[in-house]
Amino acid sequence: MSTWRRTKFNAQACFEDGLRFDSKKEAAYYKRLKLLKKATHDSDRVDFFLRQVPFDLPGGIKYRVDFQVFYCDGRIEFVDVKGFETKEFKMKKRMVENLYPVEIIIV
Repeated sequence: MSTWRRTKFNAQACFEDGLRFDSKKEAAYYKRLKLLKKATHDSDRVDFFLRQVPFDLPGGIKYRVDFQVFYCDGRIEFVDVKGFETKEFKMKKRMVENLYPVEIIIV
């Protein structure tokens, strides 16, 4: 019996560097960020990044963005890797952006 489980919208969970990702697309973005840590141009180079960064929303709801990326030039990005945008996701994204001084980038 396989230990792989599919998540909603038929995304296949996978592992990279011993870390679990909800989709192959999210794992691929993780690998891209690792490569950008080695970039030669400061505007592209990633200093470090965090995974599954939580935001508290009213009503005890938590929203977790897939990555918070800190670039060497001082920029900070909040990135969500999505294959499909649900109504619930769009609502939570709007709430986060209204409550916090952030913009969530969809990949």
